[in-house]
Amino acid sequence: MELRALRYFIEVVRQQSFTIAAEHLHVTQPTISKMVKTLEDETGTPLLLRDARQMVLTDAGRIVYQRGQDVLAAHARLQAELADLGTLGRGELTIGIPPMGGSLFTPAIAAFRQRYPKIELKLFEQGSRAIEAALISGELELGGVLLPVDPDQIDVLPMSHELLWLVAQRGSRWDGARGVPLADLASEPFVFYGESLALNDVVLAACRTAGFTPQIVGRSGHWDLMAALVLAGVGIALLPAPYVRRLDAARFTCLPVTDPQIEWDMAIGWKRNGYLSHAARAWLGVAREEYGKPSTFLDDFVHPPGLEKPADEGR
Repeated sequence: MELRALRYFIEVVRQQSFTIAAEHLHVTQPTISKMVKTLEDETGTPLLLRDARQMVLTDAGRIVYQRGQDVLAAHARLQAELADLGTLGRGELTIGIPPMGGSLFTPAIAAFRQRYPKIELKLFEQGSRAIEAALISGELELGGVLLPVDPDQIDVLPMSHELLWLVAQRGSRWDGARGVPLADLASEPFVFYGESLALNDVVLAACRTAGFTPQIVGRSGHWDLMAALVLAGVGIALLPAPYVRRLDAARFTCLPVTDPQIEWDMAIGWKRNGYLSHAARAWLGVAREEYGKPSTFLDDFVHPPGLEKPADEGR
C-alpha cells in the first residue's frame, strides 16, 4: 500500500471533493482518482460511495481513513527523527501558513532565515482548519491556527489579537459612523470566506447570534481579492483589522463591527505532547523572541505608522 495513495485518499475525504483535493496536492484529478481506485483494488472493497451531493465512507473506508492518518503521522515522525540525527546546519522544516494571517509569520521567517540560513522553510498553505487537522495527525509540526483550538490536542503561541471590520465602498450609508452593529448588515450581500477557512464558521456563527443568515454572493480566501470585489460593488466584506488598515481610505468605508464583536486571534500551534524536531523547536524559539518584542515588523504591519489604532479595538 503506497503512502502516496493513502495521502491522496485522506485528502479527498477531508475536502469531500476529488477536484479540491487535486488542487491542494498539486496533481491532476485523474491522478487522484487513479490512486484511490488502486487503493480500493488493494483492499478488495469500495472505500467511498459517491453521489451528486456527497461522499460517504464505507466501513472499510473509515478504517483506512483512520489508520491511514496514523501511518502518515508515523512516517512524518520517522522522517523528522532521522533528520534530527544531524545538526541544524542543514535540513528543512514545513510550516502551515493560512491564507488569512500569512503576513503575520514574516518576522519569524525572516529572523529564522538569518539565524539558520541552511534550513529550508517550506510553506504548507492551507486554511487553519486543514492546518489544525494536519497538526493533530502529525503531518505538520507547526502551523498557524485561528483560536480557540482544543487545548487537549494543540499547544499555542499567540501571535495577534484583532477584530473584524466592515469593508464597504466609500459613499455607503455607513460613511461617518464610528461602528456598525452586525445586525445592521442583515440585508447586505456579503463577499465571504471560503468554506474551508475557519473564519467562515466564525463569521457565520456571529451572524446567527445577531439573528440572521448572511446573503453570500461570492467567496475567497484572499483578503485583497475580497477587497477588490467590494470595490467593484459586488458586496460588503468583514476583514481582520490589519488588512483593513492597508486599504485606501479614499475608496473604502471601514468600521469596527459591534454587537457582537468578531475576534480574529491567530497563533502558532503544535501538537500537544507531540514530537518536535530540532528545527521546529529552534523556529519556536525565534518566534517567541519575535512576538515577545515590544515593537517588530509585525507591529508595523498590524499598526502601520501614521495610523492610530482605535481605542475600542482589541484588548
